[in-house]
Amino acid sequence: MTNTVLLVGNLGADPESRSTGNTDIATFSLGTSRPKRDSEGKTYKDASGFTAKDTEWHRVTCFNGLGRIIAQHASKGMLVSVRGRLHYTRWTDRDGIERYGCEIIADDVQFLSRPRQSGGSGAAGGGADLDEDVPF
Repeated sequence: MTNTVLLVGNLGADPESRSTGNTDIATFSLGTSRPKRDSEGKTYKDASGFTAKDTEWHRVTCFNGLGRIIAQHASKGMLVSVRGRLHYTRWTDRDGIERYGCEIIADDVQFLSRPRQSGGSGAAGGGADLDEDVPF
């Protein structure tokens, strides 16, 4: 049995990085899109004439060397491929409510659009087909 996930999508925001002891961690949101379908299962066009899309957001976590590379070179809007595994968590929040979550623990991230240049400004393109209402 195996737990493998492969996602291709755009970063919803610049990665966040932190260190805990000897472990470097980078996290980011990844948006993946698919065509919207009507009640008959057919795709349809929006008011602009483009195929309407549904976007799903995934939390991705990268550790150590991969985390450092992502923190240095990835930026909002970049197109990336993520290979990893699903990880489910359960915790109790400050109000005593039990919460559940799912994230992707990345084993490999491939840049499919250009990473930002060191000291450069702005993000690489590639996010044109994602919804603008990023949930942050």
